[in-house]
Amino acid sequence: MAQFKDDTVLEAAKSKLKPPPMFKVMLLNDDYTPMEFVVLVLQKFFAMTRERATQVMLKVHRDGIGVCGVYPKDIAATKVQQVSAYARRHQHPLQCVMEET
Repeated sequence: MAQFKDDTVLEAAKSKLKPPPMFKVMLLNDDYTPMEFVVLVLQKFFAMTRERATQVMLKVHRDGIGVCGVYPKDIAATKVQQVSAYARRHQHPLQCVMEET
């Protein structure tokens, strides 16, 4: 702390940095995308083991939606774009979305 002649004390302002908002990346169920393709997407874009990818795929199948991962906004947006483009390229209607946690 700096002290001046008149005994004034200056304290460093404590900055309150909040962590960046995080976003869930999710797959939505549809009646056309093969389960095996969903497992492949989860392995390829979310680095899941086959076992974990199968668990998430079954959650999507049963509940209509499944979380693939939680990321900062720019990474989440990139994952959504990559998965959507990959699904379109393979002529599947698989939807990938993101939502703030």
